[in-house]
Amino acid sequence: MLRALFALCLLCLSSLVGAQSPLAVPALSARVIDQTATLSADQRARLETRLSAFERQKGAQIAVLIVASVGPETVEQYALRVVEAWKLGRHGVDDGALLLVAKNDRKLRIEVGYGLEGALNDATAKRIISETIAPRFKDGDFFGGIDAGVEAMIKVVGGEPLPPPKATSSGAGIDFETLIGLGFIAVFVVGGILRAIFGRFLGAGVVGVVAGIVASLLVSSLLLGVLAGIVAFIVSLFAGVSGLGGWSSGGMRGGGFSGGGFSGGGGSFGGGGASGGW
Repeated sequence: MLRALFALCLLCLSSLVGAQSPLAVPALSARVIDQTATLSADQRARLETRLSAFERQKGAQIAVLIVASVGPETVEQYALRVVEAWKLGRHGVDDGALLLVAKNDRKLRIEVGYGLEGALNDATAKRIISETIAPRFKDGDFFGGIDAGVEAMIKVVGGEPLPPPKATSSGAGIDFETLIGLGFIAVFVVGGILRAIFGRFLGAGVVGVVAGIVASLLVSSLLLGVLAGIVAFIVSLFAGVSGLGGWSSGGMRGGGFSGGGFSGGGGSFGGGGASGGW
């Protein structure tokens, strides 16, 4: 009787383990997503800045994801689900790559898009893991390993002949994220100071005029400058009245904007890359 009860318990336990749900794929809100608080805010920002600059220069998209565990799947299975959901890289060019770290599993993987499999091939990805990332992870230097791994991936991808990235709408090389950031500062930071000095209406007017002039210079369009000035005036005028002031603390997150400052470009993956441990 006891043996039968024990066997039944084992069967129930195995069923529970087998029914464990796969880890959900996080939303792509930034180029560096750390679900384990392994990296500091400054370290995430440094990686984000480097990867953003590389994308503007080369067009290829590289992202970093740190999770605690990928169980019950293997690191290969989970990495493929992530890239299929995120669609890193440009559509038709497929120049995306993912560095996935499963910290508690002590596993990592470099997943490579179709367009980069010639340069960042399986052997090269394996060498970056075993010679560059894993030794630093063994010493507990996770940021050092990720930073060096990203740098190695950038060097390899940088040597690949890829189609040039699309030019930004600004002749000065200012991208959309930068424009949003400048507008955020102008409306909510500078605008708050001006409203305190000149009053709400006049202060908002000054913000609108300045925002319009700056926008027209950056995008070389008078019409867009006027529209930007009107929007800045209205938002600045009502900031702090209708709940808009709350944006100042929650308008940005991670390393991208909450409105979707970073997204995949429609790239495809076929399971190329390499895995390793430490």
